[in-house]
This record gives sequence, C-alpha cells and structure tokens, in this order.
Amino acid sequence: MNIETANRLLQYRKQHNLSQEELAEKIGVSRQAVSKWERSEASPDTDNLISLAEVYGVSLDELLKGKPEDQTQQETADEKPDEPVEPDNTDTSVYDDTNYVRDDRVSFKNGIHVDSKDGDRVHISLKNGVNVCSRDGDNVHVSWDGIKVEEKGKKRVYTDEDGHVMVDEELKNKHFKSPAHKAFLKFPFWAIALALFLGWGFSGMCFGWALSWIAFLSIPLYYSLVDAIFKRDPSHFALPVLCAAVYIFFGYFKVCGGWPFGWIVFLAIPVYYVICSIIKPKKSCDD
Repeated sequence: MNIETANRLLQYRKQHNLSQEELAEKIGVSRQAVSKWERSEASPDTDNLISLAEVYGVSLDELLKGKPEDQTQQETADEKPDEPVEPDNTDTSVYDDTNYVRDDRVSFKNGIHVDSKDGDRVHISLKNGVNVCSRDGDNVHVSWDGIKVEEKGKKRVYTDEDGHVMVDEELKNKHFKSPAHKAFLKFPFWAIALALFLGWGFSGMCFGWALSWIAFLSIPLYYSLVDAIFKRDPSHFALPVLCAAVYIFFGYFKVCGGWPFGWIVFLAIPVYYVICSIIKPKKSCDD
C-alpha cells in the first residue's frame, strides 16, 4: 500500500473518533493489522477494504484514491466558515452542534455487530469471539484465545499463555475475607447438627426421629448468619429457612394455632427483605 492511501486510512479513522482497537473490533481484525495498514507496512484485502468503506461511509474509490479534486474544491467552496455541514437526508447519522454522532446500528456482516450512538458496542463472530465494550471503558473479550476483562482500561481478568485464568491482585483484595470470617466458615458446624440429630432421635424426646431432622436446617442458618455479620448485610441471612423451622415447631407443638395458623410466620419474609433493602449499605465488590 502506498503512503498516501495509508495516510488516508489514518485520517478517516481520526475523523470518526475511533481508536485502532475500536476499528479492529468493528471489522473483525487485530489492532496490529490496522496499525500496519496505517504505517504502509501491509495492505487490507478486498473484504477488509469493503468493511472500511462501510464504516467510514465512503466508496472504495474514495477510500483508495481520495475524492476527485474538483469535487473537493466544490465542497470547500460550498461550506461556510464556522458553520456545521448539514448531513444528507439519506445518511445513517445525525449531526449536533459539536460532534458527528452515529445512530444505533446493527450489522450481520461476518457475525453480529451492534453499535449504539451512546458508545456501547457488542460484536460477536466466530473468528473474534464475543466483544462487549461500554462507553465507560469497561471491556469483555471472549474468544478462542481466552478471556480478557478490563475495567476502565485496567486489565482485571485475563488468560495467560498457558491457558490459566488470572485475576488482578487489586480485584482479589476486594474480595478478601478476614481471617475471622474464614475461620467461622471453615468451622464444621455440620458435625454439631449431625450430633444433635442423632442425640435427639435416639433419645425419643420431642417426637424423636420424626422431628430430629429439623436439626439439619441449622446448617444454612449458621453459615448465612456468619456471612450476614461479616459482610454487614442482613439480607445474606437465610430467613426463609428459619421461618420453615419455626412453622414446623408451631405445627408439632400446636403453638399459635398449630398447622392451620402457623403459616403466618412466612409473612415475615417479605417484610424482612424490604427492611434489608432500606438499611442495606452501599454495594461493593464484597457483596
């Protein structure tokens, strides 16, 4: 490719406010390929030239040779200084006072490509996998080469050369559990529940085996209570399990009307979670 064409590709990309990586994702090539084209070190094939022309909204002749000199001069003469150029009615874009902003666009060429005018993009193809880019700088890339997750330009999760999934140290620290939290979670509470089940059953007290199984409901209650305390979020507590245990006790021991009226205890569940949503602390990565 000659240097004039390479420079033209560079200028078109800058006019459309695209980075090399963004352009590469749009047409399904690598960023290195785009860089080589713009340095005149390589030439795009026919399919890529067609894709470039579609992205820039020009013909192949204009892309390769530039606009005819007389047409360029005429357009320059028609334009008024310091006034925006009104877009053609057939264009797929809209013009505002300061920026040339594209409308939402969906393309099925070589995959599925969705570009919103707000800057969010989703590109899916067999060759390049799944690419999701938000206007906030968060990116997710999943392909045959592995995965890559970026948060505001900083790599958070990625696949190394050996195929191992690596997690950024800062992200790990956000999910760090304190030694006390880990100790409570590792505590074999299930053994206590099992001992209670066996002791209760063999003793024959309080309906014996018929009711002793309820001891196992204490296992999720214990671990969810630990999470709720250390994460300072009461919504982590398994209140529905507790309500089920209380309902069973009401039924067997005929408390508060027994089975016919014991179901009222379940009304506490929606009330509890509404209260949790009101007092819940600001959400963080630990939640």
